Amino acid sequence: MSELVSLERIEEIAQQYGYWAVFLGILLENVGLPIPGETVTLAGGFLAGSHQLNYWIVLTDAVLGATLGGTIGYWVGRYGGWSLLLAIGRLFRVQESKLVALKNQFSENAAKAVFLGRFVALLRIFASPLAGIAQMPYPRFMLFNTLGAFAWASVMVTLSFFAGQIVPLEKLVEWASRFALLTLLIVVAWIVVPVWLESRKAQEVVAESQPVGDQTGEVENSKLRVEGKK
Repeated sequence: MSELVSLERIEEIAQQYGYWAVFLGILLENVGLPIPGETVTLAGGFLAGSHQLNYWIVLTDAVLGATLGGTIGYWVGRYGGWSLLLAIGRLFRVQESKLVALKNQFSENAAKAVFLGRFVALLRIFASPLAGIAQMPYPRFMLFNTLGAFAWASVMVTLSFFAGQIVPLEKLVEWASRFALLTLLIVVAWIVVPVWLESRKAQEVVAESQPVGDQTGEVENSKLRVEGKK
């Protein structure tokens, strides 16, 4: 999304709208919209480092935006997300049983996903709606949602506040993008590998039961050949 909106334009928006840009940018991203909230937050911290904005207000806006956006995304997912997911699954011919398996897999790791998802590209957008779909208890979600929002905002704003005084904003965004991509690959492996291993285990079970039937069939065929020769 940041490629569709130039970094210069994002910086202009942050300068023009200040704290509102930081708050709304991260809020809309956490609701589930493809808004470059992370880049807007980095721009806010960068401007705070150059004394154009106040560090503490930028940090507060980022925490509140992430927390409120995640909460909205959670309720959207809880009350309409599963039906939408099933419709998408039918569109791409994905069996409902596989979607249920993925839902259960996410449910088992929902707390980690909500907290760590703040630092992961794409998962920051979808973690909260997925938590709602998985019926994660709201008090538990709110705990990890708030902790994750505070941890993520503190890292992003503080990083851009201090590092922005040494390196340009473009380099900060590049570093953040690479880190987010790396964590995304790790999370994908964390989710996909267990599913793949479970699938392999199921195939092995089927393979182990298959030779018995084959041997029986071979014995019967041998008997038929012997009787035919007689």
